Amino acid sequence: MKHEDSNDPERELFDRLEKKEMDPGNAEPEVQAEVDPKAGGGSVFDFVKRRKHGSKDGPDTSDPTNEPDPDDIIMVDLSGGPTGPGLLDRVFGAKRRAVVPEWARSWREFKKAGKGVVEYGWHVAAYHAVRTPWYTARLLLQAPRGVARFIGDTMAWTVDGEGEPLRQVAASKADIESYLKLSRQRDRRVRWRTVVSIGGMVVGLSTALSLFVLAPNWLLLFVGSITTLAMGRLGQAADDPVIHRAVEIPKATKLTSDIVLRALGALGIPAINQAQTKGGPGFFFTAPITRDGPGWLAEGDLPYGVTVTDVIERRDRLASGLRRPLGCVWPEPVPDEHTGRLKLWVGDQDMSQSKQEPWPLEKGGGIDLFKAVNWGTDQRGRWVGVTLMFIAGIIGAIPRMGKTFLLRLLLLIAALDVRAELHTYDLKGTGDLDAVGDRVSYRHRAGEEDADIEYAIADMRELQGELRRRAKVIRSLPRDICPESKVTTELASKRSLGLHPIVVGVDECQVWFEHPKHGSEFKEICTDLVKRGPATGIVLLLATQRPDKDAIPTAISANASARWCLKVMGQIENDMVLGTGSYKRGVRANMFAWGDKGICYFLGEGADARIVRSAFVDAVKADVVALHARSLRERAGTLAGHCLGEQPAADPATTYDLLTDLLAVVPSAESKVWSESVLSLLADLRPDIYGQWTAEQLAAAIKPYGIRTTQVWGITEDSKGANRRGIKRADLLKAAAERDGKSEAA
Repeated sequence: MKHEDSNDPERELFDRLEKKEMDPGNAEPEVQAEVDPKAGGGSVFDFVKRRKHGSKDGPDTSDPTNEPDPDDIIMVDLSGGPTGPGLLDRVFGAKRRAVVPEWARSWREFKKAGKGVVEYGWHVAAYHAVRTPWYTARLLLQAPRGVARFIGDTMAWTVDGEGEPLRQVAASKADIESYLKLSRQRDRRVRWRTVVSIGGMVVGLSTALSLFVLAPNWLLLFVGSITTLAMGRLGQAADDPVIHRAVEIPKATKLTSDIVLRALGALGIPAINQAQTKGGPGFFFTAPITRDGPGWLAEGDLPYGVTVTDVIERRDRLASGLRRPLGCVWPEPVPDEHTGRLKLWVGDQDMSQSKQEPWPLEKGGGIDLFKAVNWGTDQRGRWVGVTLMFIAGIIGAIPRMGKTFLLRLLLLIAALDVRAELHTYDLKGTGDLDAVGDRVSYRHRAGEEDADIEYAIADMRELQGELRRRAKVIRSLPRDICPESKVTTELASKRSLGLHPIVVGVDECQVWFEHPKHGSEFKEICTDLVKRGPATGIVLLLATQRPDKDAIPTAISANASARWCLKVMGQIENDMVLGTGSYKRGVRANMFAWGDKGICYFLGEGADARIVRSAFVDAVKADVVALHARSLRERAGTLAGHCLGEQPAADPATTYDLLTDLLAVVPSAESKVWSESVLSLLADLRPDIYGQWTAEQLAAAIKPYGIRTTQVWGITEDSKGANRRGIKRADLLKAAAERDGKSEAA
């Protein structure tokens, strides 16, 4: 092997190995074996020394000198090689920052900023213009004092009055040398200051006399006014200025690197404190601190082993270190980056206290549910949109944090699309959804009484049947009209197809799922709507103040693509709403304060979870928007159902008793019957009720009665034995007896 470069490290290695191979006695001392006399003369291998030569297999016991084999040496880190990505890697992998800031690219934000400047200037001008006569009067009254102060200050300056205290100190201490120096300095100052004062008096009096004799009256009046006002300004008291501020300027401190490092150092995280103790920053900024909306944005890397979650857990201490209110400090992870990349946004005002722009739809206007509609603002005051179609949504929060307000806001958005059919259920029973329900909803109920539950279960059964009908319609449409096998805005506008949007909003949904009689059926239907509804134009929005596996079944929460999580108390509730693992990734709704009403983590629209403050639409504003939505629907001719006082047709299922029907169709001679046979018999008995039932629906319907399906052995049509799910007649008799209170019936 030939090495041309004399400075090549590989050639040096080759020469060393070649030398060792030719002369074993020249082995370097650090790789010689050491003999341990206590080990019976055996060799003890020094792994630390051997590591310097890159051995991978340990000592060669066949070689008493323990010399490294050249074939075993692996050079892990070659000095002089590249230590980072190449030029092309850096060019193509670089994160490009916006040339023009986002606020400057947004016409809305630019207009908002310009409007703010104009309003500020107009307010200041008007404020001082109104008070100008009072300012003038006060300056005139203070002018004599200003003249006296001007004469006194001039005389004190001439005789070097500012040096008098120093001379007094030197005299009191009998410091002759210092006193003589100060006296000589005073003499020099007094001489030239006296000359300046006399010259000023001569020039001033001459100028004043010339103006009095030669100048026109308007100039005399102007100069006299200016001089008088100047003397009045000089004569004002230090604690009582003539002119006050027209506005109170916010005292939000500019965010600097020193402030950020100080705050991070106060969190008590060992890795950060150790780095700062050793003289390091403990945080490496990856971008300059910039102005971002009404606040400041800092981004950087935490020390190795420290995650953004560690900082979020100490958000209150971080706010203390920044000397800002808790609602101003929002640490967040950076999407698509490692878990140690921190994005810290510090607002000028508390997010919950800052003025929010009015909701754009308060003044009316129709919308298209297939397009994003603004519903809230982020920390920077920028509007955030949501597309209600093709989703199922979950809203979770503890009581009194704005959960119902948020659900009502989303339903108002749906109401402004004249094609949408609304089904609204207020299971809390306080009437919070009546503004929407009574004016535009096709089905609406408030309360959790038995009649309300029966009304709801009948409606949900109809919706499940509508889901199946829509699936058949979509499947029958040509590919050029429905290429993605889902409802589009064009298809929704064709009334003949019946594929208009259907939005179901349920507040306190846990009442449905925990109902002793219909809970299982509610779960089964809602799960079906969550899984298949979005593609067919059916949207299900569920809100609860108890986000757990009972209030929101796992099958539903796992398939909901939109999540709104206001303040919750712990990790379980947080992950039930925002998805498993959200808490560990630093997305924690339990960090919201009690005053953060309406502020939530929003997960949807194909983006990572972000903090959003929902638009505040109270009951009065909701009535106005709902009335506007009703007027739009009246013109479009789409009002129907509850809002017109129409009641749903009586549900046949409420006229008949399932247990009675089962006992009627299950032969008394049969102790066990397959579920499929029971369904066939029920369909023959009442086809309008049981004609579309499945085995799963039957099992869910009989579960509240304490009846469970079990394995039943039977004979098929081709005379073969089979084991299938079925019902025991004895269980039917027992359930009927317990319900009727007649034990002898069993």
